[in-house]
Amino acid sequence: MLLVEGEFLIAMDLKLLLERQGWIVIGPAATVDEALALLDEQLPSVAILDVTLKDSTVTPVAVALRVINVLFVIASAYGAPAEDGGCVLAQAPNVGKPTVERDLFNALEHVVSS
Repeated sequence: MLLVEGEFLIAMDLKLLLERQGWIVIGPAATVDEALALLDEQLPSVAILDVTLKDSTVTPVAVALRVINVLFVIASAYGAPAEDGGCVLAQAPNVGKPTVERDLFNALEHVVSS
């Protein structure tokens, strides 16, 4: 699982939460460049993306994931992530922020089983 999150504390909290549930986490990446570098090294089964990163929006990462057929979940406070991150984010489930654990794992299960 690739974790892309702009806020350090949120990223570490999500990473620990995911690892406790048995996920192997690649990252977290706080910038587009970090995320794309991680994608060059490893192919994740799924990803969690924050819309706003330290350097820009997550859009280039979402595009790269779509190209390699890796599905993703959005974890964003934005009600409509596609408005800020582009149409590539439109079909991805948004579990919101702050992220409710149950909603996150339900969305991941749904995406992985698709």
